[in-house]
Amino acid sequence: MIGAPAAWLARAIRDKQVSSLEVVRAHLEHIHTVNPRLNAVVFATAESALKEARNADRRNTRKNVLGPLHGVPFTAKDIFNTKGLPTTAGLRIMRSHVPDHDATVIARMRRAGAILIGKTNCPPGGTGGESWNSIHGGTRNPYDVNRTPGGSSSGEASIIAAAGSPLGLGSDSGGSIRMPASYCGITALKPTAGLIPVTGAYAMPGGLSDPRSQVGPMARYVSDLALVLPVLVGPDGIDSGVVPVPLPKRTPQLDGLKVAWYADDGMAKPTQAVSAAVRAAARALADQGCAVTEERLPSLTEAWQVTQGYWGLRRMSHERMYRRWDAFRSTVLRFMDRFDLIVSPVAPDIAPLYRVKPVGDHMFSYTVPFSLSGNPCVVVRAGTSPENMPIGVQVVARNWNDLVALRAARAIERALGGWRPASVIG
Repeated sequence: MIGAPAAWLARAIRDKQVSSLEVVRAHLEHIHTVNPRLNAVVFATAESALKEARNADRRNTRKNVLGPLHGVPFTAKDIFNTKGLPTTAGLRIMRSHVPDHDATVIARMRRAGAILIGKTNCPPGGTGGESWNSIHGGTRNPYDVNRTPGGSSSGEASIIAAAGSPLGLGSDSGGSIRMPASYCGITALKPTAGLIPVTGAYAMPGGLSDPRSQVGPMARYVSDLALVLPVLVGPDGIDSGVVPVPLPKRTPQLDGLKVAWYADDGMAKPTQAVSAAVRAAARALADQGCAVTEERLPSLTEAWQVTQGYWGLRRMSHERMYRRWDAFRSTVLRFMDRFDLIVSPVAPDIAPLYRVKPVGDHMFSYTVPFSLSGNPCVVVRAGTSPENMPIGVQVVARNWNDLVALRAARAIERALGGWRPASVIG
């Protein structure tokens, strides 16, 4: 059952082919085996998780209505409030912080029947491109422990790739879900801005304060993202930025959809292996009947400059920054009026060596444009580098069309293989 999809585990538990106790125990034992090499999980919930699993098995009767994730284990980035369990966000000042309530997404996962088995490592404050913090240290990549898993949902991507958890929760302000997903060969969704509440996530105020930052699911299989997404969406009465837009009941077929793809954003030249992965993903969609065109989204340099202004790395007044930001969003809207989907790299190269600063300053230039525009982005593995490291591609859809991006990513996954067991699994 280690490495199995969350959807398979949910069905097997419901049908009593396996017990939740067996599933949770197996994943906790696997974490115990791989975590010493990865340092991905910083707090495990062994005793409470096993107790919850026993209760889940007792409730598995015909009389009880079970949630879609009943008895299935999950992990969460250590920025999310978890009742009775430390939430440190990688900060020394928070090392004794134990919340008395759950973040909205944690509570929704629990209501769906999922069982939290661990909190995962992240950089200080839950942001940044590296995995290291002064409390817990750094996390390693399960495909090569000499490399980073990326940031900032570092531990989450690492432990999911290593099959220690079937699915989990991360956060993304400029690429912090997407980059680790690509580096670790898993799949993940940065949802449409305003779809999922960020309430209870450290330094994520929600509302109008930071529309770039989103919470999203991470997993090994695209189908598991589709399984968990309906659990997470919708207003919670606190995050004022969440819009009551329901997920559509039907997703359009890929046949006839218009797809733009580009392998080079003009700022960070991709490696040959990354370019090949993007081309392969575009071909996979063409084989599904999509009308595929090589065309780059305009104004990508402008998006990078606006982001630098937002981060305080470029001198820019707030008024000018927001005016340029709005102009870029309008550019994306016009482009997406012509195309249903965009396929691009997530990063120009594979995972860097652990704690070695990458060459160049455009590490996030492929991801930040869609943080500014709010579009949903799904990352899925589409290739392998000569170093045998995973390469993900980014599938972008129109706003509120998260399910379209998931369907396209699923087609790429089927065509190109998706997640593959990491070397650390043994």
